[in-house]
Amino acid sequence: MNALKTTILLTAMTMLLIFAGEFLGGTNGALIAFAAAAAMNFFSYFYSDKLALAMYHAQPVTREQAPRLYAIVEGLATRAGIPIPKVYILPTESPNAFATGRNPSHASVAVTQGALSLLTDEELEGVLAHELGHVRNRDILTSSIAATLAGAITMLARFAFFFGGGRGRDREGSGAIGLLMLILAPLAAMMIQLWVSRTREYEADASAAALTHNPYALASALEKISGVSRRIPLAADSSSAHMFIIAPLLSGQSFAGLFSTHPPVQKRIERLIGRPSIH
Repeated sequence: MNALKTTILLTAMTMLLIFAGEFLGGTNGALIAFAAAAAMNFFSYFYSDKLALAMYHAQPVTREQAPRLYAIVEGLATRAGIPIPKVYILPTESPNAFATGRNPSHASVAVTQGALSLLTDEELEGVLAHELGHVRNRDILTSSIAATLAGAITMLARFAFFFGGGRGRDREGSGAIGLLMLILAPLAAMMIQLWVSRTREYEADASAAALTHNPYALASALEKISGVSRRIPLAADSSSAHMFIIAPLLSGQSFAGLFSTHPPVQKRIERLIGRPSIH
């Protein structure tokens, strides 16, 4: 199913760029857009994880540099029957975590310094088990490509607004179409994120509970991270916010509840332990 989603996302990216190229430049524009789409698909498949890690200044760590973190990741990966992923730390006090990569053999997990300071060993194990659940469920590539596609759609909308003309269209009509794309394209990007995010979070929570046999630890971690991240928000890009275990608080999100890429924390906790709070 995740392989199908990845194929659909890559196809959607290709068709979107070809359509925009044809609109802006006719046949030549469509050919150029096709070449750009092929290059972008290649980049998305092989390098979207590196882009996500670089975006948040993630620093790779070894067993010697972060023995507590590395030991938990190593133990969970062994239990899950997957290769040990690369381990990164994000230099921010806002607690959060995400996984990325194209398959279990090329996966990375990243945890913020804030999460390491905030969580107990059991809670940190629950969070990392959730992220390894994404790895084992093979949805990390879909998530990474969705981030790249969402960013591409937004950039395309801005390009169409500022430079779009279209063949045989007057300036007023072209401006109206560009403005429409500027408004609708970010919503399309958000819908892509919604498509790949909500169900996968529940699945990763369930995978973590099964792997650790301790759903209360993950529930406690979710509650802690959610509470502290409101006081110490993570400066996240909207195109990649869906990758995190808890949705970062983004500025200017008047419709954050309507377009949230994550299920409500209370519902996730309730699925884990049967009630919406650990207290």
